[in-house]
Amino acid sequence: MQTEGMVAKDTQLEQRWDQFHRWGPYGMLGIATLIAAATQDLMAGPAERYAAGALVGAALLLHLYWDRRPHRPAAGGGRRRRTPSRAGTVFYAVRWAIAFALTWLNPFFALYAVTGYFDADELIPGRRRHRIGLFATSLTLAGSQSGGMPPKNVTQWGVFFGMLVVNNVLWMVVGHLTHQEEERSRARADTIVELERTNTALQQALDENAALHAQLLVQAREAGVADERRRLAAEIHDTLAQGLTGIIAQLQVVVNTPDERLAREHTVRALDLARHSLGEARRSVHNLAPAALDRDELPEALKKTVAAWGERTGVRADFTVTGTAEQLHDEVSATLLRIAEEALANTARHADATRAGVTLSFMGDEVVLDIRDDGRGFDPLALPERSDTGGFGLGGMRARAERIAGSLTVETEPGHGTALSARVPLVRHDR
Repeated sequence: MQTEGMVAKDTQLEQRWDQFHRWGPYGMLGIATLIAAATQDLMAGPAERYAAGALVGAALLLHLYWDRRPHRPAAGGGRRRRTPSRAGTVFYAVRWAIAFALTWLNPFFALYAVTGYFDADELIPGRRRHRIGLFATSLTLAGSQSGGMPPKNVTQWGVFFGMLVVNNVLWMVVGHLTHQEEERSRARADTIVELERTNTALQQALDENAALHAQLLVQAREAGVADERRRLAAEIHDTLAQGLTGIIAQLQVVVNTPDERLAREHTVRALDLARHSLGEARRSVHNLAPAALDRDELPEALKKTVAAWGERTGVRADFTVTGTAEQLHDEVSATLLRIAEEALANTARHADATRAGVTLSFMGDEVVLDIRDDGRGFDPLALPERSDTGGFGLGGMRARAERIAGSLTVETEPGHGTALSARVPLVRHDR
């Protein structure tokens, strides 16, 4: 926007200069002629008046001829309408001679002679010749300013030389300032070109960034799909595989016991597990969130889960909350509950424990879930990512924790039980 505004202003300035160089000499000649006619008594006689009229006509014809000639534009553009040349030097010299003669006849014709200051650089090639042309113009103006030419006495000669010095100092100062302005204009033009080049490069970079962004979105979407598939597999494992494992365990007791009351009791438990698993499966299809969290916050849901697990397995299970409980984000609650369910399921299948404990700790900006048992323990380095029962084991629990910027650590060795700790950021529920 700023670059376009600068270009528009420069274009307007060039147009105004062109108009001045085309029509200014006619206007100055006309004004000088009117004033000279009103002060014709300054002329010596009719011959001078006729001579002045002839010179005005010659000046007019000279400008009409010059304006009709084709002019080559200045190299590099800019406001100049023509390039300095030998023809321009001849035109300048003839015009100066006419203006000098007119000013000799009537000092007010210096209004026309002053046009030599404005286009010497456009007509005369070479800085030295250009200065000679300006000096010649200053002679004409100094003669007019000192009372007309030729000077008639010593005082008038003194004024003539004084005005000549003043005029030359003025045109040198103005020329210097004009040169500086032209340098600034040239630098500004170069800046505009550089800005346009930079804008083009920036636009290309933006286009490349947009393409890269689109590619990253596609890759992120593909990665999200793969991650969601893994998460869905883990959820199915948590809702169906664990439930079916519990049902199988209950039915095995029914098959192997001759006690009808005990068989009926385990059958009822198997039915409850089947209903619970069915509800979890339906819930998973909808939003993959544990059904236990529909009714309770995480501490209460964990408490019920641990109690149900202990009742189902016959293992003493304790649950403890430390710190000030807070309402957690749904994803954090679901992750910790699923980790607890998987850890307890692994304990029931592999640990042969007599006691287990679950602790939920609210620790400032973190939530820590600890699950420990006094079972047989194992060698963590000897375990595959997936357990031999088809579950996701430690790898699945670790992936769940890392998905929400958390971590999972395990301390165990054969014969000394297992302690598992999941540490995740405390992200509060959006209210």
